Amino acid sequence: MLQPHELNVPAERRKRLYILAGLWLTVALILALFHSVLLPFASAALIAYLVHPLVTRITQVKVRGHYIPRWVGILLIYALFFLALYLFFIAMVPQLYRELARISRDGVAFINSLTPERVHVLADRAEDWLRANGIPVAIATPEDIRTGVPSTGFSLNLEQVIQDVAASLTALTREHLGDIVTVSRNIITSVVAGVFMMFFILMVAAFFSIDAQAIVRYFLSLVPAEYGTDAKLLLERIDRSLSGVVRGQVTICLVNGVLTFVGLLLFGVKFAFLLATVATVFSLIPIFGTILSSVPIVLIALADGFQKGFAILLWIIGIHALEAYFLNPKIMGSAARIHPVIVAFSLIAGEKMFGLVGALFAVPVASLVVACFDYARLKAQPTLAEVQLEKVETSK
Repeated sequence: MLQPHELNVPAERRKRLYILAGLWLTVALILALFHSVLLPFASAALIAYLVHPLVTRITQVKVRGHYIPRWVGILLIYALFFLALYLFFIAMVPQLYRELARISRDGVAFINSLTPERVHVLADRAEDWLRANGIPVAIATPEDIRTGVPSTGFSLNLEQVIQDVAASLTALTREHLGDIVTVSRNIITSVVAGVFMMFFILMVAAFFSIDAQAIVRYFLSLVPAEYGTDAKLLLERIDRSLSGVVRGQVTICLVNGVLTFVGLLLFGVKFAFLLATVATVFSLIPIFGTILSSVPIVLIALADGFQKGFAILLWIIGIHALEAYFLNPKIMGSAARIHPVIVAFSLIAGEKMFGLVGALFAVPVASLVVACFDYARLKAQPTLAEVQLEKVETSK
């Protein structure tokens, strides 16, 4: 016979479940109301997650019989980060400046090469192409205008077009000359705000990293005790998925950038450092980032010849084949594998909702959702013992 206090157990359980559900609903409402300020905190959480294994390794080191505190490990990592950033600016920024200056010089040299003879050659080529495509346009060159050579069909004064474009650019420059001070002020303000935001994100990431275990325990306390084991198993599954997607993708980006830089130097493609940097950054966005970063590399290589463009295209394909068949299985593992259709859907959805930032966070969020979905799906499936027991009961 049940005791009186045992009769209230289901009611008390329902009460606890309602309270915990209300707490989770409150958290969801707060995140929804203040979603516009979540980006720095999401970035900080991502940084804390990236450095967590390294911080854990540092805290396992003993110095004079004492383990290194987490805050000391975080300070060491930040010191190494700023040292690497300083060395990057010292070593790479001059190279980047030289390549940008080279682009400017090549542009100026091309404009200066537009002599009357050069314009005449370009006009002949353009007119031949137009005629081959059935467009009756005769392009008049400066020499034709001076000699009075008649033209048939619709005539286009190439010299006048060039002069009009130059005049329009000059007028546009003079019109917006007064905005230079405003533009400069906006640039300085953006740089200062960016530096402040970077230090703010690093500070919040340090707080997250120091109190990582306490934060996890707090959120586990919001789960009913009878579901505690399931919650821990789900967290382990999410960690395996995220570690592959986040840490693995960062590692693959660095490998991609280095191999791209080697290929650009090997084939003598212009602006090697600039293009390799773009390829490294864009690789953070799977599939689409790789395609977008490959387009300028191939086009610049094609400007030096078809063979060079085809060779660098094969090199890029080889890099991504190496990633797909070797690096992804080794670094990410099968637990972090997400179907390309889900990746594409998450990227498009993230970009449509939150722009470039949404595209950057799309795949990690998708991996989290997929991990939860798969765990719930497997949890809902009956075990082999349950299936056999059901067969036995059915046969009776």
